Amino acid sequence: VQLQAYGGGLVQPGGSLRLSCAASGRFFGINAMGWYRQAPGKQRELVAVIRRGGSTNYADYADSVKGRFTISKDNAKNTVYLQMNSLKPGDTAVYYCNLVLPTYNYWGQGTQVTVSS
Repeated sequence: VQLQAYGGGLVQPGGSLRLSCAASGRFFGINAMGWYRQAPGKQRELVAVIRRGGSTNYADYADSVKGRFTISKDNAKNTVYLQMNSLKPGDTAVYYCNLVLPTYNYWGQGTQVTVSS
């Protein structure tokens, strides 16, 4: 299983970026797929995740990004997106895609997001 993330970069405060992460390989039964981030000197933290709950999926967000970030998932493409609006300097971090399967937890290589004027 491989995760390929796209979309990081440099943006001014108040700007927007869209991250995407595609999962490839042979696997079944995604339990969760989402994004974490790690800023210099800080621990990795959850940003947003889509979890499987029974017959439907539901999204969870960190309080710090609620109302600004939106996570979505294309099940046919095994791809998760993170639309980030109203970005702040505090959002600067390396963003990691995460895929949780019944048997293993996978991480992408990380993509840098820098919010600066």
